[in-house]
Amino acid sequence: MALETRVYQKERTIKFGALLKASLGDMLRSRFLARQLAERDIKAQYRQSYLGIIWAFVMPIGTALVWIFLNNSGTVRLSDTGVPYPVYAFSGTLIWSIMVAAINSPMQNTNAAKGILTKINFPKEALLLSGVYKLLFDSFIKLLLLVLFVFAFGVGFHWSLLLVPFAILAAVLFGTTVGLFLTPLGLLYNDIGKIITFGMQFLMYATPVVYAIPDTGLMRTVMMYNPITPIILTTRDLVVGFSPEFLNYFIVVIAACVPLLFLGLVMYRIAIPIIVERLSA
Repeated sequence: MALETRVYQKERTIKFGALLKASLGDMLRSRFLARQLAERDIKAQYRQSYLGIIWAFVMPIGTALVWIFLNNSGTVRLSDTGVPYPVYAFSGTLIWSIMVAAINSPMQNTNAAKGILTKINFPKEALLLSGVYKLLFDSFIKLLLLVLFVFAFGVGFHWSLLLVPFAILAAVLFGTTVGLFLTPLGLLYNDIGKIITFGMQFLMYATPVVYAIPDTGLMRTVMMYNPITPIILTTRDLVVGFSPEFLNYFIVVIAACVPLLFLGLVMYRIAIPIIVERLSA
């Protein structure tokens, strides 16, 4: 009787749906681990700092104060914003800081775990979820300070303030999506992190963070096509009680982030084991 011969070959096709399902499943199962990692990092961050949680506000407050001084001193002439300029500048820099933190979060959390990635087998998605937990914690603290600014400078309460947390979540979604695509390269090349830091400083001035969109000119065109613009402006409009002018663009950008986020999760799941193997070689 002849024996059947079977040849097993490595499967070369990438099943997107199966990989996405596995990634989301691991993220769901690793909720407790992610929370523990986030709590550990948050406690360590503020325990080893004399000023503690105040550091969460240093960058947005510092940047806003610089522009408030330049505007009040007449050094820089800015167009009318329709709201007290301190509220305009601080809300813009605060939202910007949340978005920058979201972009950096996947890379920073994965990079910080390089040591255990090569030694312990655990769902790598826990690192992403841990980063999101930390982002939400910092964003909540910053949001409280933003509300204080709104009342301190006479803007007052508007019902649209209740929608601001959802706009902040959208900013976190956008930043995390971008960060997922940069993380694999950032783990291999330290230059990527430096390029992001350098690039975001320039991009801030091509976004209506501390000044309004010009009426004409090249910068107006750049800002109008900048996908970060509707996130900044819609969130700020909700803070001060204006009707969101860029709401449709905002919805389009966030809707586009959902499939891109899923694609980023699949890329992360494929790339991280390869990078870990390279690091441990």
